[in-house]
Amino acid sequence: MTTSFYESLPLHTDFDEMADGASYVPLPADWIIGVSDIVGSTAQIEAGNYKTVNTVGAAVISALINTFQGSQFPFVFGGDGAAFGLPPEHGPRARQALAAVSRWALDEFNIELRTAIVPLGEIRQAGLEVAVARFEPSDGIDYAMFTGGGVAWAESQMKDGRYLVEMAPQGTLPDLTGLSCRWTPIDPDKGTILCVLIQPNANAAPDKVAKIMHQVLRITDRLERSGHPVAASGPGYAWPPSGLDLEARATHGKSPLWIRKLQLLWETFVALIFFRFQLSVGGFDANHYVETARRNSDFRKFDDGLKMTLNCDVQTVAELKKLLDQAQTENLIIYGMVEQKSALMTCIVPSITQDDHIHFIDGAQGGYAEAAKQIKAAA
Repeated sequence: MTTSFYESLPLHTDFDEMADGASYVPLPADWIIGVSDIVGSTAQIEAGNYKTVNTVGAAVISALINTFQGSQFPFVFGGDGAAFGLPPEHGPRARQALAAVSRWALDEFNIELRTAIVPLGEIRQAGLEVAVARFEPSDGIDYAMFTGGGVAWAESQMKDGRYLVEMAPQGTLPDLTGLSCRWTPIDPDKGTILCVLIQPNANAAPDKVAKIMHQVLRITDRLERSGHPVAASGPGYAWPPSGLDLEARATHGKSPLWIRKLQLLWETFVALIFFRFQLSVGGFDANHYVETARRNSDFRKFDDGLKMTLNCDVQTVAELKKLLDQAQTENLIIYGMVEQKSALMTCIVPSITQDDHIHFIDGAQGGYAEAAKQIKAAA
């Protein structure tokens, strides 16, 4: 019964409902929570490697999706890491997947990816909860939303060295099939890319926090497409794609890296022709794929708080800051807000002929990680 728990949850199509606790259901008591982050992500950002950081963060989700093919489970992308929930019988295989991704990150990029698996029971013993809801931005795809403070607690425990998953032996490879970074950076046409993180204060009344979240969404809903950074015509595509090296490092397996790069150069050139001339063949239609990629993008989500990457004008930035400054002064929330020159899209595409491809959005110059630094400094 716990295995089918997530699949049985209702699908919400109104994002505003995600601000209400009534939309969330606590995970079954025997479930486990997995978390990950990159050690030293600040240095990576300063070196201009945030696209690599995003790719490694998304690799955790890619490895789990490939490990549990056919099984739906809740997960969320956090920029430099990810979080997920699974029934206990999936624990051993999840641990293997995390261990393999950590090894791959170190071998390919010299990046230390820290991962942990925390029993939900211990989170509840600490007085916190992990509740989940399913948000469906378009037919065929949905994203998990988390609330209750339990995921953030699990992350803090991981950073303190508890519940850690040991890295796999050298040479171990995760299955990262479908992980790609082919789209061009997304430039704003309204003024700026705004990355916002809003977390409730531990002692704040839930109804008052929900009111703030609703006010934020009312403001951002006035933006074109609610601030979605991807244009209505879809993301941009160039050849060779700037993320080709990253995709090659994710998918070359035991083959030489240069061979995989040659394969991807050909594949992406063919894709360029299809996108440029809006072609279709077999079950693939370029126009439909691009439009679906836009709809399937997670530019806003709830992950123990509200996270958004928005195409935003100056007036809306000022209005949001005024509202959030007041709410922070009243000890209802704590927040981080950073402006970025562009946004990044990191993708997991199991099949180009199906609509279940998922696309993670973040700011290109540090995004969520930079906003999180502001929260940490203000705490």
